Amino acid sequence: MKNLFYSFLCALVLCACQGVSNKHEKPKYMWFDSEANFERFSHKDSIRYYLDKTRDAGFNTVVVDVRSTDGLVNYKSEFMPETRPQLEWDYLQFFIDEARKRGMEVCVSAMIFPAGRPFNRTGMVYTDSRWDGKTSIEYTPKGFLDIRDDSSKVAAFLNPALPEVQEFCLSFIEEIVTKYDFDAFALDYCRYSGVESDFSDFSRRDFERYIGKKVDRFPEDIFTWQPDAEGNYYVNDEALAPLWYEYRSKIVRDFIQKAGETIKSVKPNVRLEYWTASWYGSLYRNGQNWASTQYDPASEYTWASLGYKNTGFAGLLDRFMNGAYLERVYGADDAESMEYAYNRGERLIKGENLMMGSIYAIHPEQMEEAAYLSLKRTGGLVVFDIVQVIQNNLWDTFKRGIERAERETE
Repeated sequence: MKNLFYSFLCALVLCACQGVSNKHEKPKYMWFDSEANFERFSHKDSIRYYLDKTRDAGFNTVVVDVRSTDGLVNYKSEFMPETRPQLEWDYLQFFIDEARKRGMEVCVSAMIFPAGRPFNRTGMVYTDSRWDGKTSIEYTPKGFLDIRDDSSKVAAFLNPALPEVQEFCLSFIEEIVTKYDFDAFALDYCRYSGVESDFSDFSRRDFERYIGKKVDRFPEDIFTWQPDAEGNYYVNDEALAPLWYEYRSKIVRDFIQKAGETIKSVKPNVRLEYWTASWYGSLYRNGQNWASTQYDPASEYTWASLGYKNTGFAGLLDRFMNGAYLERVYGADDAESMEYAYNRGERLIKGENLMMGSIYAIHPEQMEEAAYLSLKRTGGLVVFDIVQVIQNNLWDTFKRGIERAERETE
């Protein structure tokens, strides 16, 4: 009996030591997109199977989407419409429970401002009249257009500047964090839809309040649409454009701060994370200044106002997923390479959060090197999405890249 107890005690000590050791591993995320895998992950056996595959390939964290572009959710909500209302089991809780059994962390991801799909006119903003007047109003070459009627858009965004929209988004964030125990919350699509939005009457008044004066010609004093030689329209910035971009970026930055405060007030140990594309120089059009406030974009970009630097939100995040969705892996001087993206990210973030290399698994021949570089040059790896990993059978590919990087850091 004593020998049995001693063996059991040794096993516990060994497990504890392994747990401590695992905490020093770099985070390696596999993203489980809800829309691309809707049918696949409507079954418990399938979820178990792919969690096993993910763990065996060397990943230690799963990203579980809980809100889609239509605004519906993949968890048991008291007030949000659900994507799978017919399920008798809790989709998110099952993911959490099964991930925990495999020693994996869980990052919950939610699309923040999308609330419908214009291409087929489905989702919250098409079925619930309370969102009338709260969706983004676009300024297009043909005039003003409610984003709900723009079939070219992947999602119908709510207007991020509206207080009632922000309150709504914070309420479902708070509900998720309150009801479930997980490790991190990632803000996705936490931005403006594009440069053409939002040009509603509210945003005009709010912008005028922000700059302290009336805008005589709205939106022409901000920018105009100009045709090129082929008849394609481009944005021609006018005098107020830099302040307009600053204003929109501050809207996003301030919401991220509120989201972080909401999460930490409920569960202080839940990390705040954020995904966006790595091409910083064009994301002012979406209001996404993911840099540190110590970095001054006005020194590099003509679109940046002197105050734009103050809208940087790097310091608000625990982790940042630097989306290097690019075709080339190496090239320190190649602006279209992952290596360049990570170098720039490091320069702009200035160590204010843990930057992780995020890659899109659509170039199978590059994925081993992409995973390797991400782990060597950044604080971790994020792979989007499992559907491409499945379709291209990239399990061993990622395992090789991960193991090579980890051997060199031992």
